[in-house]
Amino acid sequence: MGRQAAVVLYVLALVAVVAGVDVLVFRNRSWERLTVNVGIVLVLAAFYLRFLGPRVALRAIHAI
Repeated sequence: MGRQAAVVLYVLALVAVVAGVDVLVFRNRSWERLTVNVGIVLVLAAFYLRFLGPRVALRAIHAI
């Protein structure tokens, strides 16, 4: 599986997790929903940078 396919699957998983948590847990609580959504995105972004995107992060650092 190519790198681009892995990124697409990762983004789809991110959307599925956020939407699932919204519907199942925080249906009528807007501030709690926003807080949890931001937290989920930050955790998954950290996971992405740690395991899937170190080459991209290093390129960004060297470009500066």
